[in-house]
Amino acid sequence: MNPLQKKPRLTVELLKREAKSFIPAFGKSHPELLGVTDGKKVGTYVEIKFNKYLQDRYDYESGNAASGIDFPELGVDMKATSIKQPQSSCPFKSEQQKIYGLGYHVLVFVYEKNDDPQAKTAYLEFKHVVFVNEEQTADWQATKGITDILARDGNKDDIVAFLEERMIPGDEIIRDRLADAILKKPPQIGFLTISNALQWRLQYTRVITLAGKQVGVENLLA
Repeated sequence: MNPLQKKPRLTVELLKREAKSFIPAFGKSHPELLGVTDGKKVGTYVEIKFNKYLQDRYDYESGNAASGIDFPELGVDMKATSIKQPQSSCPFKSEQQKIYGLGYHVLVFVYEKNDDPQAKTAYLEFKHVVFVNEEQTADWQATKGITDILARDGNKDDIVAFLEERMIPGDEIIRDRLADAILKKPPQIGFLTISNALQWRLQYTRVITLAGKQVGVENLLA
């Protein structure tokens, strides 16, 4: 791109398109990653490379610690994770995230890494690139269970008991308020698996399986 030419503003649709175009540009051989076993380091490497790729082409606001996500203007967070254990962590903001979603879209690069000591390089191959719409970023088991309870004419007591069984974070008052909110606004089915921890632990096996087959879960490599 001509350095004097104004870069176009990045949009969600352009981000999804460029995620696919990035794969051949990224390449497969990465000597810097030879011997690296820390998935977080590999994920950060991929994320930095993708941001550099985008910065050369588009104008956009990069994420920071305050925003908490990679593309705050677009409401999108980016994750790169190994196919061996496709998961990541994200900040805990509210117990409602497990029921109503994270509050932003998630772009997931799923890679397979193999080291070749003889060639002195590591090979990274992207197996999946999945875009999960924010409406589908809640927990599968929690939202499926609540939907089933409501379909059977369950009441507030049933929902509170379910929230306790699922160990939704918070005390009795928080779960009571959350049950009231659920009765007023039933959640949509989410497709992430969200495990309780000091941070949420997000697991992506289900969205990888459903990508391209379920509304709100897109297979960007198709």
